[in-house]
Amino acid sequence: MRNQRQVVDYALQRRALLAEVYSGRVSTMDVCDATPYLLRAAKFHGQPSKSSCPVCRKEALTLVSWVYGDELKHVAGSARAPEELERMANLFGEFTVYVVEVCRSCGWNHLVQSYVLGTGTTHPHSRRTAGQ
Repeated sequence: MRNQRQVVDYALQRRALLAEVYSGRVSTMDVCDATPYLLRAAKFHGQPSKSSCPVCRKEALTLVSWVYGDELKHVAGSARAPEELERMANLFGEFTVYVVEVCRSCGWNHLVQSYVLGTGTTHPHSRRTAGQ
């Protein structure tokens, strides 16, 4: 995406959690807890990744992008496909994207990245001007 900013990568958290799982200190039931809503979002809005699931190793992970921002109104909190993100980046001043990886087989899910998209300009909330 051409205008990503304020990128945060959660790879260290992911690595630490997986180390806990592999050592047996954390149960796979605690980390393979994707909700039905997340699994549906992965099916319909997800983007396949090249990485296989680190827990079950049965299939490739799916990346799901969730959008949040004041300007988004009713769209906030929904999953969006990459082409939709590109279009939204040109329409809205600023919104945050949270990318979650999910395994549709075992339910593993983890936040992998967040970033801000948008034109960088703020849009007024009302068309009224001062004095009206």
